[in-house]
Amino acid sequence: MNPKIKTINGPVVVATDAKILTVREMVSVGKLKLIGEVISLEGDLATIQVYEDTSGLKVNEDIIPTGRPLSVRLGPGMLGNMFDGIQRPLKNIMDKNGSFIPSGIGFENLDTEKKWDVKLTVKVGDKIKRGDIYATIKETETIEHRLMTQVSGEVVEVAEDGLYTLEDTVVKIKTEKNVVEEKLYQYWPVRNQRPVMANMPIEKLFETGQRVLDVFFPLAKGGTVAIPGGFGTGKTMLQHQLAQYSDVDIIIYIGCGERGNEMTQVLEEFPDLIDPNTGKGLMERTILIANTSNMPVAAREASIYTGITMAEYFRDMGYDVALMADSSSRWAEALREISGRLEEIPAEEGYPAYLGSRLSQFYERAGYFKNLNGSEGSVTLIGAVSPSGGDFSEPVTENTRRCVNVFLGLDRKLAYSRHYPAINWLSSYSNYIEKIRAYYEERLGKDIIDIRNELMNVLLEEDEVRSIMMLVGEDALSNSQKNILDVSGLIRNGFLQQNAYNDIDKYVPLEKQVKMLDIIYNYYQKSKAAISDGLSHKAIYDSNLINEITQMKYNIKNDELDKFIDLNSKINNHFVSVKEGL
Repeated sequence: MNPKIKTINGPVVVATDAKILTVREMVSVGKLKLIGEVISLEGDLATIQVYEDTSGLKVNEDIIPTGRPLSVRLGPGMLGNMFDGIQRPLKNIMDKNGSFIPSGIGFENLDTEKKWDVKLTVKVGDKIKRGDIYATIKETETIEHRLMTQVSGEVVEVAEDGLYTLEDTVVKIKTEKNVVEEKLYQYWPVRNQRPVMANMPIEKLFETGQRVLDVFFPLAKGGTVAIPGGFGTGKTMLQHQLAQYSDVDIIIYIGCGERGNEMTQVLEEFPDLIDPNTGKGLMERTILIANTSNMPVAAREASIYTGITMAEYFRDMGYDVALMADSSSRWAEALREISGRLEEIPAEEGYPAYLGSRLSQFYERAGYFKNLNGSEGSVTLIGAVSPSGGDFSEPVTENTRRCVNVFLGLDRKLAYSRHYPAINWLSSYSNYIEKIRAYYEERLGKDIIDIRNELMNVLLEEDEVRSIMMLVGEDALSNSQKNILDVSGLIRNGFLQQNAYNDIDKYVPLEKQVKMLDIIYNYYQKSKAAISDGLSHKAIYDSNLINEITQMKYNIKNDELDKFIDLNSKINNHFVSVKEGL
């Protein structure tokens, strides 16, 4: 006898006669056949989290077990597609059902009718082990989809290269127990981390083309990043920049509980964006997962796990993957609502006591790995946080801070003064600086960390100088303090501030970033030395030179690095002439 619905409380359904169910099992709920997941069992009662609108469900309707946990289907057809929080393709649903998602449409996911051009990479008699690649598919112009087996054994049958649908069997593998038919897809439980051979050191820069990130607060491939910020500080825009310009193979963008118009903006902009690394359309390497604020709250909680499972799947193929979650605050609010309906004892601000552990379970799935098939791949997790009123002391931000190694605090004052990215250099940090020091040396032939640290100290000194200036006025500042304000202005306006709408400045190669850093550092060293030699701030200050250094980001194109030699000479000549004038 199937379990039956006893009570319905929003997305939470309690079932009776549920001894045949297991925790984390996926079930079909009621006559509407809504998708649900068993989250707890107590005697013959089961608590089920339903991922669709429960309007129309009735008491005593049957609950049908599926015998497997909440899973996603992983195979060709995911790239360039847009799914909801439980991997249902939204475009297909719209084509069939119009603008609204009806209840009970089932667990549609990938197109089972489309034929893919499959190239088999194994032959009869081959020994194959879990994680090995048995076929490849050119899914897009830039990404080769690699089909991986989930069993170990001997290949006993192989199909010819050709066109096949997802459900066609292309390889048969004889294991110790039976013969397994390999198709063009596999299922994987979303809450289970995919296995790897080994964790690798995180020591490669996650290049973004954004100066404040690549030099001052570097991200690393396989790293964890939090981007907290209040309304209007540019979280979504920064994630769009990372999605377009970061040097990874696959982008997975999750709109988790955000407003529908923000996902609409993503849908309108992404198809027109060009990937600077390949010259092809950005959507060819992008998967969008949309679970906006008007969609079922329980599916919002699942969307994070759906996205990370897809990311791990492509990582296993040997790709570098970046996952953008916008935002984890809305995900935490879904946890809070479900926890409340389960009548659990609330912790700070009503969030469940296990908020921190759930966040850490998510972020710990990032990393740089050696996969089961011997390839190397990474998953970089970038989570936006939307604290109410920009208060970084609230529970989601504080718990996230404990889980991540890069914290990019966005500042409302910077955003309102048109300084983008609005990353506050006083509240932000990166724990990867020393880990990727060797990467800078190998890539650039020089160690830039010490220069970065000196200029970072200038920004910290500026904060102190401005506090003094508020008390005594600018005229009372010493020559060295006035020079600190000049140099910090060059760092802020000439380096950290970046224009996403300027063709030259929106993406800056690392080589140009370092040349710009050297220019500012040279001015700082020369000006500091001149003041130490007794020159006044008024004597060394040249507004035209300051302006030229500030505008170098626009005036020197990315492929015109030789022009930095002339600018450096101009700085040197300026201080020589100042000293001679003395």
